Amino acid sequence: MRYLIILFACLFVQQVAAQEKKYTIVFLNKNPDAPKLAKEESEKIMSGHMANMDKLAKEGKLLAAGPFETGGGIFIFNESTPAQIEQYTKTDPGIQAKRWKIEILPYQPRIGGICPVKEPYEMVLYTFVRFDAYVQKFTASDYPQIFAKHLEYVKKLQATGNVITHAVFGENEGGILVMKGDFQEDVAQLDPGVQAGLLEPKILKLYIAKGSFCER
Repeated sequence: MRYLIILFACLFVQQVAAQEKKYTIVFLNKNPDAPKLAKEESEKIMSGHMANMDKLAKEGKLLAAGPFETGGGIFIFNESTPAQIEQYTKTDPGIQAKRWKIEILPYQPRIGGICPVKEPYEMVLYTFVRFDAYVQKFTASDYPQIFAKHLEYVKKLQATGNVITHAVFGENEGGILVMKGDFQEDVAQLDPGVQAGLLEPKILKLYIAKGSFCER
């Protein structure tokens, strides 16, 4: 009995530690001012971009990556130091060529997680919702309470069985929601954080290897 108690305690500690693990998400936003390139040069850059991602993944640095249907994409790194992430992104030929403008943000999963996927893998299309937080005079004092209501709303969505993952950029900050199927704008507008003017949703479609968010 004592052995079982110790075993369960160890498993609980491991589970909590996994939930508290923090990563970094990098948004590769389309750069409207990117220089126009010949087809051959553009293909060379994209080939180098893919090769660099493969290298970082094999080194255990890049855990997940995928493009948005409308352009740009995301990287999720196994590292929480912004300076180190900048060094990783500087090795990307596409970023070197200013094809994208990057954003580096902390990433902490609250539902699901991050699981590296090895080849051969299946690419799937998910709905990706980014919630940006905007603190204004009329929301500043109620900021934590409003964000808590947003988290409760996400839990209700989880009950539908369509939520793949949910992660935040920091305590009481914005975050992302990844779902199977479509996510209508009117559903996003029902979010208490959106109704209060604290959060602004942006709905995208993300191609990513199935299992990247530890989903089955």
